[in-house]
Amino acid sequence: MLAARTRDVAGAEDALAEAFAAALAEWPDSGVPRAPEAWLLTVARRRMIDAARRRRTSEESADVVQLLSEVEAQPEIPDDRLRLMFACAHPAIDEGVRAPLILQVVLGFDAATIASAFLVAPATMSQRLVRAKNRIRQAGIPFRVPGREELAERLDAVLEAIYAIFAEGWADPAGTQAQTRGLAEEAIWLGRLVASLLPGEPEVLGLLALMLHAEARRAARRDAQGEFVPLGEQDPERWSTTHIDEAEELLLTASRMSSPGRFQLEAAVQSVHAARRKAGVTDWAAIVALYDALYSLTGSIVVAINRAVAIAEVEGAGVGLAILDSIQGDARLAQYQPFWAARAELLARLGDLKAAEAAYEQAIGLEADGAVRRYLQKRALHVRRS
Repeated sequence: MLAARTRDVAGAEDALAEAFAAALAEWPDSGVPRAPEAWLLTVARRRMIDAARRRRTSEESADVVQLLSEVEAQPEIPDDRLRLMFACAHPAIDEGVRAPLILQVVLGFDAATIASAFLVAPATMSQRLVRAKNRIRQAGIPFRVPGREELAERLDAVLEAIYAIFAEGWADPAGTQAQTRGLAEEAIWLGRLVASLLPGEPEVLGLLALMLHAEARRAARRDAQGEFVPLGEQDPERWSTTHIDEAEELLLTASRMSSPGRFQLEAAVQSVHAARRKAGVTDWAAIVALYDALYSLTGSIVVAINRAVAIAEVEGAGVGLAILDSIQGDARLAQYQPFWAARAELLARLGDLKAAEAAYEQAIGLEADGAVRRYLQKRALHVRRS
């Protein structure tokens, strides 16, 4: 709301940080105000006015003071996150930074978390975000609700951001991390909101189906002792039938629109995995075909890894490993745990135990989740003893 008036996103963030600091200092003594959000916004607005007055170097400062002075002292704070997400996806902002900008401005993700989600160095991501915020201010990009005719061209960035939110929450199935707790549910809620806004967009339905399919397996991803259970070893009886059925209906509706896209294809992969609950086996040939289409569409390095793993199930570990070898030169993979875990597993199947152990050690060093790290350590120990 602060940036909507001044278009100074960085200044608004700084002012709001100072408001939070003031709250931490004052509220323990004075108590939490009746309208805490309004209190924070009022203090932040005053901080921005003070900063503008201190500059006194340009007419712009006077404009900022005037704009902020017009904001009501006790404003109503609506839940406009989705609308702000579409604003951050403005076509004047570089396409590659729209989704990261949404994650930082709207949801408060730090640059390091965003960089990890997009396989980019933290310093590089920080620079991109700073430039995007400067672009908003310099170009006068309006923070407003876009018209319905403008929504479609901004949709890709919004969907990508929602999926990144889901991925952050999905990575902590037990909800042990305060900073990610509830994010998966939040992403699904946002997905439903976009679907209600744009029910005729198949990729919106595809994303919602993808998230629901993944969320259906939450309970099965840890055993009774809290240890990690990989997808192939999960008990399908522990999967949520309600989530799966809804996801299947959404995917069917999207497919009737005859406009396949990334999220629909990814949801279709999860649909094949879900079919194991009835068929008893996984149709890996179907998964390979879907990953072929997905890789042709996106060229994603992550898809390339998943495709190699699927091909290994159909054509053998040697073929899958050869595909991983062909992409190993990509610098982003040096810090990407799933690549090393996949490589370790295929090397172990082929009997190259020394190389498999080294790859497992690399994956263990890159894994932050304690349960997954213990699983990898067990796999490495099994290889060492073989």
